[in-house]
Amino acid sequence: MRDFLSLFTESAKEFTKVRSLVTTSLLVAVSMVIEMFSVDIGFAKLNFAFLAIAIIGMLFGPCMGLMAGFACDIVGCLAHPSGGFLPAYVLVGGLQGLVYGLFLYHKVKGHSIQFVNNKTEKSTDITLYLRAILARLTDVIVINLLIQTKLNLHYGFIPQEAYGVAIVARVAKNVIELAIDLPLLFILLPVALKAYQHIFCRSAAPKIAN
Repeated sequence: MRDFLSLFTESAKEFTKVRSLVTTSLLVAVSMVIEMFSVDIGFAKLNFAFLAIAIIGMLFGPCMGLMAGFACDIVGCLAHPSGGFLPAYVLVGGLQGLVYGLFLYHKVKGHSIQFVNNKTEKSTDITLYLRAILARLTDVIVINLLIQTKLNLHYGFIPQEAYGVAIVARVAKNVIELAIDLPLLFILLPVALKAYQHIFCRSAAPKIAN
């Protein structure tokens, strides 16, 4: 319980650091740009704006991730007001940032999971990759499939008679997304963490395994 609470206490401290606030603002802006370039696959649109939110959660934890999720949804509504403003979707956006912060926040010490190559006997820390898988699965299953689909039905974006079809389409969409999302997370998260440490924390931050 103490380790879990430390996620929030350490993350809350990020609000007092200018570099954290500036980096988060830049990543929120990046998320908005990515949002504009969704990929249409016929029955659904693939969107990778979550990548910026995942990086925010990894660097600054659940509190900052929550606020960044709120900001992305609110700024998105201001940029595209035709869709209307629905507070429930703002909460969902915040929940997405919270999830990535809970799973990925790197400052809180935890158990390291090592993969050992039997041939070379070289060990690789795969903790971040496993956490990325759990974070994305939680986002996809709990937030995208369960919560958002129910909200779409509640607000009439999905007719009751088309609910089953919508579920099938969203499952297919998210399965395709996962096949693309996970490799992108595996590449971008370590790169973003190393870049942030190199710029801001070179003297104090521990090195992460390759």
